[in-house]
Amino acid sequence: MTDEDLYVDGDGARWAFGTGFTDPLHGIDQTVPDGVDAEDLAACCLALGDDALVSAQRLAEWCTRAPELEEELALANIGLDLLGQARLLYARAGRADGTGHGEDAYAYFRDPEDFRNIRLAELPGGDFAFTVARLLVLSVWRLAVCEALATAPDPVLAAIAAKSVKELAYHRRWAAEWTVRLGDGTEESAARMRAALDELAPWLDELLSDSTAARLGAEPAAVAARTRLELFHVLADAGLNRSTDVSPLDTSAFLPGSGRNGQHTPHLAPLLAELQSVARAHPDASW
Repeated sequence: MTDEDLYVDGDGARWAFGTGFTDPLHGIDQTVPDGVDAEDLAACCLALGDDALVSAQRLAEWCTRAPELEEELALANIGLDLLGQARLLYARAGRADGTGHGEDAYAYFRDPEDFRNIRLAELPGGDFAFTVARLLVLSVWRLAVCEALATAPDPVLAAIAAKSVKELAYHRRWAAEWTVRLGDGTEESAARMRAALDELAPWLDELLSDSTAARLGAEPAAVAARTRLELFHVLADAGLNRSTDVSPLDTSAFLPGSGRNGQHTPHLAPLLAELQSVARAHPDASW
């Protein structure tokens, strides 16, 4: 364990992330601070936790299928990072919403309509270009959100966000490097990246207009501006922008609805059925 795995609270108490405790936030003060709306805090943690869990499940589908062993390991590790973020966020949600639920209750024993992830995360994996493009968009956006939440008024959420920033910076770099490699590669790889971006574009408005974390410090307009700017630069380096000032990620033809309201695509239910099958078959088992 390194110092990066530890969080020191205002009283000098030290606690560790991901140390194998049944409760990943074991041993810390999880009281919601004065001035923080517990309902807003729980909703934010649940939504961001759902984004991470569903994204991790989609990345896990690349195990044994990635184009190279090194990239298979990279995708698996990125998925594990996101799974760790989901654990912490679910644990925080269970204290903030007053239910006392643990992470398994949120991950395994909710139905699709109860999930609050953005719909982009649940779309089928597609080809490698689509996975790269989606990971680029989600990691750039999530990094902007977590950087803002690193100063959230709830110290537990702030610590989770600060830890996530380090992981998301790597996710963004990996996806950006592959975006440039494919976009500036062969005619076939560039065409596949453009097709992936066209497929992603209608789902981006939901992400860029998301206000889930607004009351905790992640102002939607600032997050959207940061996301658009970073994506523009990466796509420009990849030769994928239509001109010097227009990004191919046109969100004007957006799809109505929002996963934040429980409105999902038909793809989420089978993903969750696979994810939850063992836990639901043995609900009293200890893992």
